[in-house]
Amino acid sequence: MNDPKVIVALDYDDRIAVERLLSNLTPGECRVKVGKELFTHFGPDIIKYIQDSGFEVFLDLKFHDIPATVRKACKAACSLGVWMLNVHALGGREMLHAAREGVGESNHKSKLIAVTILTSSNVKDIHQIGLHGELSENVLRLASMVHDAQLDGVVCSAQEASIIRKVTNDEFILVSPGIRPSGVQNNDQKRVLTPKEALDNGANYLVIGRPITQAENPNRVLQDINRELVNRI
Repeated sequence: MNDPKVIVALDYDDRIAVERLLSNLTPGECRVKVGKELFTHFGPDIIKYIQDSGFEVFLDLKFHDIPATVRKACKAACSLGVWMLNVHALGGREMLHAAREGVGESNHKSKLIAVTILTSSNVKDIHQIGLHGELSENVLRLASMVHDAQLDGVVCSAQEASIIRKVTNDEFILVSPGIRPSGVQNNDQKRVLTPKEALDNGANYLVIGRPITQAENPNRVLQDINRELVNRI
């Protein structure tokens, strides 16, 4: 696949487990996500190992800080050669512009996206932190701000992908976590869809963790998902 739609979440604290999983996946059929846990344990070295194994990396650190700090962090992340990195949209417009500047200052132009509302959150959760209105209203407002700031896209639930797609262009990337193949438990995710439903709603890329990483045969599950996506029409 020239542009694999599945991003496998490497939510580990064990390098051997990462190495074992990657040896059972096929580069070119997926990308992988490195989050806070794995990066905090092993740092840039794990990024290099993954890239040397043939996989492109989505660095999921959700930078959220003062603009100057985020600009420098994004520039540093790009220097690792990652395919994609992210910030948190709740950091505000000025921070988003600073993040974009940081990417622009790097020799490696990684894709830059922003998190809207975490897929582990529901409307009760966002009200508790002071956001008002429906969850979808907040997601749409944040996504519109990210689009106006000229970032490459957002992380959003696939349940909101269709409404975001209506107010952005086709080039705006929608990355959706909380994806669960049919028959798989939701775990701590509250806003979930199947891979087929997510792409049909307008998502470009799907972040999938435990359904693949905890499978007896991870590559077979990945191939089944990819086959479902190719044949969904």
